[in-house]
Amino acid sequence: MMEPTMKVKLLIVEDEVVTRHTLSRLFQQEGYEVFDAADGRQMEHIMAQQEIDIIIMDVNLPGQSGLELAESLREQKNIGLVFLTGRDSEDDRLLALELGADDYLIKPYNPRELTIRVRNLARRIEQIKVPQDFAVEGSRQYHFSKWVLDCDSRCLYSPDSKVFRLPKSEFRALELFLTQPGKIHDRETLVRKMLDRELRPNDRTVDVAIRRIRRHFESHPDTPNLITTIHGEGYRFIGDVEIKVAS
Repeated sequence: MMEPTMKVKLLIVEDEVVTRHTLSRLFQQEGYEVFDAADGRQMEHIMAQQEIDIIIMDVNLPGQSGLELAESLREQKNIGLVFLTGRDSEDDRLLALELGADDYLIKPYNPRELTIRVRNLARRIEQIKVPQDFAVEGSRQYHFSKWVLDCDSRCLYSPDSKVFRLPKSEFRALELFLTQPGKIHDRETLVRKMLDRELRPNDRTVDVAIRRIRRHFESHPDTPNLITTIHGEGYRFIGDVEIKVAS
């Protein structure tokens, strides 16, 4: 067992009692401060009293579904979100990505894999709490149009110092653009980079991720259109990029 480097507050939202208690014990043993809820109402009550760092949530919940609840979490950018569900639906996966989920795991799950994924997420969240001027030494950063992408934390910093913590798929896509500015990347290349799999028929994963990245850029009025659509071919990043290493 390896404790997280900070006392992470983790909230489990799961209506099945046995699963909820099993997950609670698992993460308590890993050193997390664990809270649990059976539905969205209980989740909101806990979040009003605690500064939660990570939420592990089922999709199927009484009342509002996990995907519906995730919409209310989108503005709380520094809360990690992992879906743990029995619903192996491509539509659900895509919607979870669009809502900014960090991970989407299917039941039955491997406890070791789950704890490793959550531990890695906790480390990235911890790095977000460190001001950009105090970045971890050796962290690779991409500077472009007064924006900064920090690779260790997977954080995107706006010119006015807003912080956007990127899910893995969005980070990998943006990193690919920044390492090869000006190059056209087709959807097949992007989905392999983002998710380590092949492009599927009617797959909109790439378009969803690009749309979310663009929304971050659009939050700052002086940012030009940095990712352009090349119809029939793919997407291209337009702009000058400088790579730096934090010291």
